[in-house]
Amino acid sequence: MSTFHMAFRIDEIESTRRFYGDLLQCRQGRETATWIDFDFFGNQISAHLGPRPDWKLETMVDDTAVPLNHFGAVVSWQEWEQLHRRLQHAGVPFILEPQVRFVGMPGEQATFFVSDPSGNALEFKAYRHEDAVFER
Repeated sequence: MSTFHMAFRIDEIESTRRFYGDLLQCRQGRETATWIDFDFFGNQISAHLGPRPDWKLETMVDDTAVPLNHFGAVVSWQEWEQLHRRLQHAGVPFILEPQVRFVGMPGEQATFFVSDPSGNALEFKAYRHEDAVFER
């Protein structure tokens, strides 16, 4: 797979550095007074200062409302469990509590949603069988 780049808005640099750098343990890249980059599980994310939107979109997934605008990472099952525990220990509230979906099916997956300090929704998931990521 190729590395992707994604830019998104934040409220301020320091809380973003603590969340992505310290808590999620993403290596920091370049930085200016108005943006900061991180190695987000092998991908480049660029957090830019900007105004917070006055709307929030949601969509339904299996009868559960989830943030429509979100990004995240697919990690190993063990890494997902470690992330879950680290975020829980840090007191980060879950938008969608950790759960396992599609139990016993080819696409069995563990998932949870959290927000960064600027209100950006992130989803972390792991597949029981890593080759099932794109199975239909």
